[in-house]
Amino acid sequence: MTAPRPTSPRIQPINLDEVKDPELAETLAGALTLDGRPLNIFGVLGHHPKLLKRFNLMGGFILNKGLLPERERELVILRIGWNANAVYEFGQHTVIGLRCGLTDAEIAALTKAPDVHGWSADDRALIAMADELAADDCVTDATWATLAVRWNDAELIELLVVAGFYRLVSGFLNSAGVQLDSGVPGFPAA
Repeated sequence: MTAPRPTSPRIQPINLDEVKDPELAETLAGALTLDGRPLNIFGVLGHHPKLLKRFNLMGGFILNKGLLPERERELVILRIGWNANAVYEFGQHTVIGLRCGLTDAEIAALTKAPDVHGWSADDRALIAMADELAADDCVTDATWATLAVRWNDAELIELLVVAGFYRLVSGFLNSAGVQLDSGVPGFPAA
């Protein structure tokens, strides 16, 4: 059971039209946008420009330069977001996941028990990893053995870092009350 999530922002996004700090303006210019404006997460993180810059380096690496195939990365991120009850995270990565080849049915299935959908053994292992990290901050020996059949050491490290980074992001989004960006879906209908 999760605690209730804020229904309004606890920290308001900065006014993007009033950014005077050139370093912050440059960081925001390179951030993910919706209709040409940085996403709400970046507006909130903009209150701490130095952290935002480094946050974007890590997030940008994971999304654009990592070793993992994007579909599998998004399976992990979406399941992490679901386990954290992080509607902002789940909504943003629904959009990204669809671009990366996930189907609406697969995204909806990530909100249910893994045996409800016809996942491959590899996909089930990724989902189990996300579930185990959310429950106990450690992947079980059985799940690790299944993952290690497909993924090499560098990829296994990246899987753990992706899951951990997006658990951090989900906790930030939930606790700061970051609101969905206009037009971004929330959780799928049950």
